[in-house]
Amino acid sequence: MILVTGGLGFIGSHTARALLDVGESCVLVQRRSAAPPADLADERVAVERADITDLPALLDIGRRHEITGIVHLAGSMPWPVEAGDPVEAGRKAIGSLFNVVRAARSWGVARVGVASTIGVYTGLTNDGPLREDMPLPMTAPHPIPTFKKIGELLNGHLADATGTEIVNYRISAIWGPRGHAADPFFAAPQLVHAAARGTTPDPSSLRSMHAEDAVDLCYVKDCARAIALLQVAERLNHRTYNVAAGRATSNAEVIAAIKEAVPDARISLPTGGAGRRSHLDISRLQQDTGYRPGYDTTRAAADYVAWLHAGNER
Repeated sequence: MILVTGGLGFIGSHTARALLDVGESCVLVQRRSAAPPADLADERVAVERADITDLPALLDIGRRHEITGIVHLAGSMPWPVEAGDPVEAGRKAIGSLFNVVRAARSWGVARVGVASTIGVYTGLTNDGPLREDMPLPMTAPHPIPTFKKIGELLNGHLADATGTEIVNYRISAIWGPRGHAADPFFAAPQLVHAAARGTTPDPSSLRSMHAEDAVDLCYVKDCARAIALLQVAERLNHRTYNVAAGRATSNAEVIAAIKEAVPDARISLPTGGAGRRSHLDISRLQQDTGYRPGYDTTRAAADYVAWLHAGNER
């Protein structure tokens, strides 16, 4: 049984579905009470309410379920820092990672996967593929990549010290059902929600606000399948994997794909962007798991629009 922290969240719930699809059972750990979505109404799914900063509560889950693997997707950084003491928030963020590794050792879990982010590459200036073996800048412009870099370093140390296999997932820009309606880092979610609702998006709140701006945009169902494959692979040859589409997608391409699904959508962005085409190299992921993205931009947009038109919201 695979324990998924943040298992009822955006990526977590899709990852649970993907794990079920490859034959696993799951226990989904969430800090707040929530009912699982309809696609997780399965006898192989258990839901546990627990705060992973509380080690005894986390360890108690292992007394009720036979945990064989862990996918750690719950927040591991102090966000939002405005909510309280940033020192205490940081202590809890790092402490939650320690708790997950301690639980893995207690339960005899062989492999722990931990979410990282495309943001760790911020500051690199090349327009080519971003590879896992590239030296990373020691600085970060935002709390998310800051704490993910810290986490990756800790994971390497803890893996060496404990003998537990700890795998970093450098996750790219993810969009799809149950995601945020607007993301400050890329435009796709705001564009598709506006099209589905018949409204006009406001690009002024976006960092990526031009038609030419591009990012490695990965549909959440592909992201989840990649994580599931990394968890169940018989052997992994690396500690860090890019989880992405492996290509750069511009906002103009996203708009064109959305308009195929919603021809009268009132969505547009100004031109004038830099047009950089960096993307994540997914060779490691493909070689070790056989992963191939199943959703191009057109298929992803149509699927997301259909989900919203069916009356769903985040």
